[in-house]
Amino acid sequence: MAGFGSYSKIEGFIMLPLQTTCMSATTFTGQNIGAKKPERARKTMKYSIAIAVGFGTVASVILQFIPEYAVRIFTSDSSVITLGGQYLKGYVWDCIFAGIHFCFSGFFTACGYSIISFIHNVISITCARIPLSYLTSIEYPGTLFPMGLASPAGSLLSVIICVTVYIVMRRKGKL
Repeated sequence: MAGFGSYSKIEGFIMLPLQTTCMSATTFTGQNIGAKKPERARKTMKYSIAIAVGFGTVASVILQFIPEYAVRIFTSDSSVITLGGQYLKGYVWDCIFAGIHFCFSGFFTACGYSIISFIHNVISITCARIPLSYLTSIEYPGTLFPMGLASPAGSLLSVIICVTVYIVMRRKGKL
């Protein structure tokens, strides 16, 4: 639990740029939808995704090499540093996928389809994050790395749902 607490502080820091990118994209998308410029709204989402993926990739790669050092900022307990580093090394890949589905969620919300954001998050939580966290905690009790991968798996599922819904709605002329 202490390792998770240390990791949570790091998560808050690395997710902040992704959340602000999403909030900005949602605002710009809403303004462009209101101005009857859907193509500009779609470009906003695409650029926001590119920014989020760029930042997420850099953060993920850097933290693969220094997870224990990052956790050490918040604790001196060696077991907490080890376990927090293990979890962070798996979890940090969520920065890439979460950034993508955050941007899609903002786009759908600005277009008046906030229910899509709710649905893909519920599916992600119930079909990936919770079951995978549970299963990895049983299967790999000595390490938190596999449990850390449950979040990126859930976000990847959200991305797949969002991309699919986006494509279908575009073909139907709703976006």
